[in-house]
Amino acid sequence: GMPSSAPLEKGGKMYSDSRGLRSRKKPIDSDLDEEEGEVDFRSLKRDRRGNGSMPSSPSLAKRGKMYSNSMASSSSLGGGGRLSFEISDEEENVDDDEADLSGSEEDFLSRVENQEDIVVQDACDSKSSAQEQGDAPTTPSTSKGADSYLSQTRFDQCSLSPLSLKGIKAAGYERMTMVQEATLPVILKGKDVLAKAKTGTGKTVAFLLPAIEVITKLPSVDRDERRAPINVLVMCPTRELANQAAMEATKLLKFHPSIGVQVVIGGTRLALEQKNMQANPCQILVATPGRLRDHIENTPGFATRLRGVKVLVLDEADHLLDMGFRKDIENIVAAVPNQRQTLLFSATVSDEVRQVCHIALKRDHEFLNTVEEGSEETHSQVKQLLVVAPLEKHFSMLYGILTDHISENVDYKVLVFCTTAMVTKLVADLLSELNLNVREIHSRKPQSYRTRVSDEFRKSKGLILVTSDVSARGVDYPDVTLVMQVGVPADREQYIHRLGRTGRTGKEGKGLLLLAPWEEFFLASIKDLPISKASLPLIDPETRKKVERALSHVEMKNKESAYQSWLGYYNSNKNIGRDKGRLVLLANEFSRSMGLDTPPAIPKLVLGKMGLRNVPGLRTK
Repeated sequence: GMPSSAPLEKGGKMYSDSRGLRSRKKPIDSDLDEEEGEVDFRSLKRDRRGNGSMPSSPSLAKRGKMYSNSMASSSSLGGGGRLSFEISDEEENVDDDEADLSGSEEDFLSRVENQEDIVVQDACDSKSSAQEQGDAPTTPSTSKGADSYLSQTRFDQCSLSPLSLKGIKAAGYERMTMVQEATLPVILKGKDVLAKAKTGTGKTVAFLLPAIEVITKLPSVDRDERRAPINVLVMCPTRELANQAAMEATKLLKFHPSIGVQVVIGGTRLALEQKNMQANPCQILVATPGRLRDHIENTPGFATRLRGVKVLVLDEADHLLDMGFRKDIENIVAAVPNQRQTLLFSATVSDEVRQVCHIALKRDHEFLNTVEEGSEETHSQVKQLLVVAPLEKHFSMLYGILTDHISENVDYKVLVFCTTAMVTKLVADLLSELNLNVREIHSRKPQSYRTRVSDEFRKSKGLILVTSDVSARGVDYPDVTLVMQVGVPADREQYIHRLGRTGRTGKEGKGLLLLAPWEEFFLASIKDLPISKASLPLIDPETRKKVERALSHVEMKNKESAYQSWLGYYNSNKNIGRDKGRLVLLANEFSRSMGLDTPPAIPKLVLGKMGLRNVPGLRTK
């Protein structure tokens, strides 16, 4: 059941992310619907004929003015240059996980100080590697304290050039993380590698350092040459991960002034990126697949520059595939020389990932598993609680749980995940009516705003961030004290990713899942996780009245949008969406929980797309 295409007509044209929903694979499907139902893939495809996804450069140049220019200087890698106007909904999901990973710089620095994001055994002269540490945990999740991410091996035990070692030291890295210790030596030998490794384990450094070494050994090209070859190509699934990787590279290149790194990602003007690649050294290029394709197709001489690639890195390969980039990966593998080193990092190794290995990696590549079995799971330090309560109590429960948490934690820092962008907006409005210190991040906010709020949340205490899945993956918010998930997550992975925002680097955090009784089917998919049922928080009548009053002050149109998007989200959940009659009864229960006895009317077109025409209990307009 897909939603209406009206907004798309404008959405499609303004759509700047080079990615459309071309063939995004099934696993993400449910969150494609994350939004109200406003996506019609057919119209999306129509709208994006042409070169598949980007408006041609001239039209881009015209529209360039509408883009926020925060990417103008190559140093401001803040992930900013995103359209600053309303973005139609499917952008939410395409871009979703990508959207807020952008906290980038401080994010990185703080991670680095915790030594959490750094990552190296036998190209290192010493053998003080994992074997000697006996059963040293190989992954953060099993271990206590920030230190447990680190191995005993130091970077200076590796055959790295003095300037790289200086850069490592300046970046504050001394000992390698477990992942670096396992992968760096093999990569330094020049072998192709498939590494099973999770985000936040230092894998970025593990592939960047050897890549930099490769560049330093190349005969120097004439720097003025406008079409100097690109030697290292790093592909990331999201803009934010691309920005993070580029910032990490910039740090490591501190003492290699002649080596430059550039980022090409959606949401910035193509022309601006073309200029940056011409004007500055660009031996290392970090890119998202769709935008890379645009450059191959539209930037003169770009394809030729890619013939200089010596190292190709596919980062978060599983995620690249989930987002439907299989075709793009194949084309990019074809665009770079066969004589190269390829490194593929992936948190999970599915059949799809194996197929990509088959086309991208040499036959004799090494498989390095840095993920302990079972540790794919949530960080063991996160205490997980489950609260099951009828829908009509959810808003007052949410408020009660938050106020309790705040009274117990002077430095509280809470993430509240909601099912869709419009439900997120509703919850944020409600909580601010109730005088809580709230910020919101979701697809309806422009990227520049999302980046700003993300940075503020990262640096602050005493704050609640209400968000849709824009910020679930890879974003590091230090010291989150509580992660709340309201409503059934799209799947087990999503539940785990969101929980992973708390208790990172050995800090204790709490996770709380708030479900309605009819959502308990979800528990089957997480039954092996350490989650315990909490007793229902007592909500006194006074609190309930207070919440109802606040709800009555929330704008009607926000409630209408929330109702419609709620319906779209649960309609796309196969457990609930199967029985349309029951779905509508539940949606109307949600409507009552917002204080609306008569459910809002929904445009016929939207209902048609959701496959809900003529279902009793729905009002149309």
